[in-house]
Amino acid sequence: MTRILVTGGAKGVGAAIVRALAAAGHDVDFTYRSSPEQAQALVAEINAAHPDRLLAALPLDLSDKAALDAFCEGREAESYFGFIHNAGQPYDSLAAMMTQDKAEAAMQVNFWAFTRLAKSLMRNMIRARAGRIVAIGSVAALRGNPGNAAYAASKGALISYAKTLAVETGKRGVTVNVIAPGFVDTDMMAPYAAYRDKMQAQIPAGRFAKPEEVAGLAAFLMSEPAAYITGTVLPIDGGVTAQLGVHR
Repeated sequence: MTRILVTGGAKGVGAAIVRALAAAGHDVDFTYRSSPEQAQALVAEINAAHPDRLLAALPLDLSDKAALDAFCEGREAESYFGFIHNAGQPYDSLAAMMTQDKAEAAMQVNFWAFTRLAKSLMRNMIRARAGRIVAIGSVAALRGNPGNAAYAASKGALISYAKTLAVETGKRGVTVNVIAPGFVDTDMMAPYAAYRDKMQAQIPAGRFAKPEEVAGLAAFLMSEPAAYITGTVLPIDGGVTAQLGVHR
């Protein structure tokens, strides 16, 4: 069996990823920040469905640099086949009104935490000449959208970093890819409930994505048929990035 680490795995897309990986035959460690009950419930659920899988829920606040360093130092002796950075922190503000501290906090969780974790885990992947790294990005990094400057920049940084990492590790059997979801039907969309119909009307597919659809792509990138896919950005957005965006 292969072992995979997932950040932000207690709920939403992260929980769907953990379920999909376990169903595909992987052992999974996942981090959570503020949802211990949901994390333990997820472990119990998967243990009941797949009693032969090894699951571990690990508390970690990715915004706490000291805690992140300690976590990474503790993981360096562990052998992971895969790493999926799903944890993310939203921040909506027009660029002219942006608060620097909040923008930097989003960059820490969305980007710097990924680079720190990837650095600690990839060494054993390189030694084993086998590994899969996936960052959950966003279509916000691919299309300009008012109010998304800081968040989009953090996800754009993921793309640039992942492409370079893919080039550096390709000959060592490690793949690095970014999944760029559009609007996904999770709690993160709750603040936009009043605009849901209008938003869905602008999506070619006419709906938000299901968490399981993003999770299915993440699980595929951990599979053997995905061994030759690296350095890519894979939108899963119902066609949002395929359209011009200005309609008659």
